[in-house]
Amino acid sequence: MGRNAIETVLGAVVLVVAALFMMFAYSSSDLQKVQGYIVSANFPMVDGLKVGGDVEVNGVKVGTIVSMNLITTPGPNEYLVDVKMSINPSVKLPTDTIALAASESLLGGKYLSLELGVDEDTIKTDGTGRITRTQAPMRLDDLIGQLIYGSKKPDSSASGTGGKTGPSLPPPAQPSPAQQPAPTPAPASQPAPEPAHP
Repeated sequence: MGRNAIETVLGAVVLVVAALFMMFAYSSSDLQKVQGYIVSANFPMVDGLKVGGDVEVNGVKVGTIVSMNLITTPGPNEYLVDVKMSINPSVKLPTDTIALAASESLLGGKYLSLELGVDEDTIKTDGTGRITRTQAPMRLDDLIGQLIYGSKKPDSSASGTGGKTGPSLPPPAQPSPAQQPAPTPAPASQPAPEPAHP
């Protein structure tokens, strides 16, 4: 009977410690949804972004992505992705703010980064605010291609023109012996006059 009581107490302690650990992990990872005003932005693509993802300013979480919808109505924004985010009410965004999808690491997840502008006017906080300047995330295969092909430099040893690889000009043609002008004969030397005899 005493052994069963000890096992029960140890099991309860393990459950309490596990619950405390989960609460600590949840609070430290900052997974809470930010409740604030809604701001929209249109992106050509949102590869890697997810609903519930972080919205950060200078590395500090200030919002949460709440929805992503494909625009299907005909017009200039057709087939763009409308991203809505909830922003902390204490953060006021200038109207020239840039929204871009950034990567936590080369193989890590994506988050929405806001680069604040310098305009004195701020985006509306009544739910109709919109960020007009956006930048789509860079795909991993495009990044790898830039790393591979960007490291290749033209071979400057193949040309003596300082690295320029333009077509080489042929040497100037030499005239054939038949086309060469005849040499001009040297003037004949005049004999010196003989001295007069008295």
